[in-house]
Amino acid sequence: MSVVAIIPARYDSTRLPGKPLKDICGKPMIQHVYERVKSSNNLNRVIVATDDQRIYDLVESFGGEVKMTSREHQTGTDRLAEVAQSLSADIIVNIQGDEPLINPEMIDQAIEPLLEDQSIKMGTLKHLITEKSELDNPNVVKVVSDQNNFAIYFSRSVIPYPRKESKAKYYKHIGLYVYRRDFLLKFSEMESTELEKKESLEQLRVLENGYKIKVVETDYQSIGVDTVEDLERVRKISGRG
Repeated sequence: MSVVAIIPARYDSTRLPGKPLKDICGKPMIQHVYERVKSSNNLNRVIVATDDQRIYDLVESFGGEVKMTSREHQTGTDRLAEVAQSLSADIIVNIQGDEPLINPEMIDQAIEPLLEDQSIKMGTLKHLITEKSELDNPNVVKVVSDQNNFAIYFSRSVIPYPRKESKAKYYKHIGLYVYRRDFLLKFSEMESTELEKKESLEQLRVLENGYKIKVVETDYQSIGVDTVEDLERVRKISGRG
């Protein structure tokens, strides 16, 4: 089965413009991401999808594969789908271009259910929350799953509700997605849904249309770079490595 990772990379980030080009210990962020993703055992190919010539030229300069996409896309999923249309891959993996510390094993863990079960159309990851600050942070998306490890709901609120007598575990969603190629193209054509708009979470469109998302628990975490403070944190960690 052919599995291709696509890394959407925009230049025009609101909080940190040009972040794919930001230097981390002598390499641009997008190169760190690309090299880590290439280390995944389950991938046949890795492609950066961008709308910016500077990013395109940079990826080519370090020997990476890159595709230029439309500047009109509203989401990374739309950019992903544009590239996927020209591929013959069975499975497409969406990996964020701002996670330079991503562990390749996380990628393999997310892919494996789709390799083992042809009925699964989409998969993602979750990680056990151990810090109350994350539980209360609306920027940390929470997920609850059923007994077969399919998502019931994603929310920026605390789910399930933390009653004092409850000993429930809480999980944060890690935004790495694996799709059957045909389902990705179908998903990109679906209209935005009410819950998706209210939570500002694109994956809710899948659930609202009656499809399932497999959720794999992982012990690994990554750090998304959205601010200058995030960038400095990643630089310090990378410098220690």
